[in-house]
Amino acid sequence: MSDLFLPATPSTVHWGRFWSDLPPVLEVEPGARVTIETFSGREMHLPPEGSGMTVSDAHREVLAADLPRVAHLLTGPVAVRGAMPGDVLEIAIEKIDLGADWGYNALRPSAGTLMGEMPVSAMNLDIIPIDRAAKTARLPWGAVLPLAPFFGVMGLAPAPEWGELTSVQPRVFGGNIDLKLLTEGATLFLPVQAEGGLFSCGDGHGCQGDGEVCITALETSLTGTFRFNLHKKGALEVDYPMAETADEFITMGFHESLDQALRIALRQMIALISRHCAITPGEAYQFCSMAVDFAVTQSVNGEKGIHGRVKKSLLQRG
Repeated sequence: MSDLFLPATPSTVHWGRFWSDLPPVLEVEPGARVTIETFSGREMHLPPEGSGMTVSDAHREVLAADLPRVAHLLTGPVAVRGAMPGDVLEIAIEKIDLGADWGYNALRPSAGTLMGEMPVSAMNLDIIPIDRAAKTARLPWGAVLPLAPFFGVMGLAPAPEWGELTSVQPRVFGGNIDLKLLTEGATLFLPVQAEGGLFSCGDGHGCQGDGEVCITALETSLTGTFRFNLHKKGALEVDYPMAETADEFITMGFHESLDQALRIALRQMIALISRHCAITPGEAYQFCSMAVDFAVTQSVNGEKGIHGRVKKSLLQRG
């Protein structure tokens, strides 16, 4: 099966919508490997002329198309043939390349975890140069950050009865997850809600701290290579987004209350460990308290996020 490339163009992008009626821009067979180009930044976020930083012609073309704008700039959707509600789409993130030599971070008084507390009367915007070869970014005050790029938004279409939703909040179908562990080499599992699955991605982050507390990370353009594997209904017990890396299993919880988000992520982890180790939920609950780490994924998307991490090596019987 040959590899496919999906560029970001006015005909392949959309601004922040997850919707079962959004027509796919690409249809692939299960097992397909697709490289997807994404851009980040509206006109206000672009580096100025003479800055030494470059905005691609393709990025400018997307902005000039003046498409209806809601939330994040996403590329897709990609339909996977045969995907039906009740199935699970396994999205292996095989490669992530930095797509620009700049990114940005913005602070707004009307957003963020400390909404209204910072002494800014309007948006404070930092355009941040990126050294793609070194995979670092230098902040205006001199700090140099190592980059670990990932897509803040990866999601499928919601069930048809949910209608059209923005990409602002993470949901059961994924979306604005903002989980920094979903970098190159990780695998994301999403329950299919609509025919074809309809995968879109964007909101590239060069780096981010857990919490994404001011509402933006190092926002930048990324190109990702994904392999789409389809598990038919009943083959995998995944009814909520989860992920794994080479070393860990990861569960997630989304809710406007961080307490409730933690409970969701915890219940998902208990179920995962119970299945994997053939132990009771009570035993898995005890194990979580001794060996599983839970952290705030993001606290700024309306539906806040908690993720749990367990080392695979700990689930081996002695």
